[in-house]
Amino acid sequence: MHRFKRRNKGFTLVEIMIVVLIIGILLAIAVPNFVRARETSRTKTCVANLKQIDAAKEQWAMDNNHSNGQACAMTDLTGGGNPYLKNTPSCPSGGTYTVGNVGTNPSCSIGGGHTL
Repeated sequence: MHRFKRRNKGFTLVEIMIVVLIIGILLAIAVPNFVRARETSRTKTCVANLKQIDAAKEQWAMDNNHSNGQACAMTDLTGGGNPYLKNTPSCPSGGTYTVGNVGTNPSCSIGGGHTL
């Protein structure tokens, strides 16, 4: 009689555990970098929005002969027949923008890196 060797095909539990461990280590390295890159992108978008608001505010002040220190609202920049901003910008991190007076920088309620 011939004895047949039974050959198991597939992976052992140890091999599968090693692969899962390697994937876990790679995720532990990659996820913080993705989170940091996302927040950096949001901060840069917010700063770009603040620059657009500032430029629109300066243009509005020149067109309407307003001097430094006079109040300006977001509705002045987005409303009316000649809007200086097509759409009202919004902070990607959920903050709110304050336009401020002419001659001052607009600000974001998030603060930190979200400043002009």
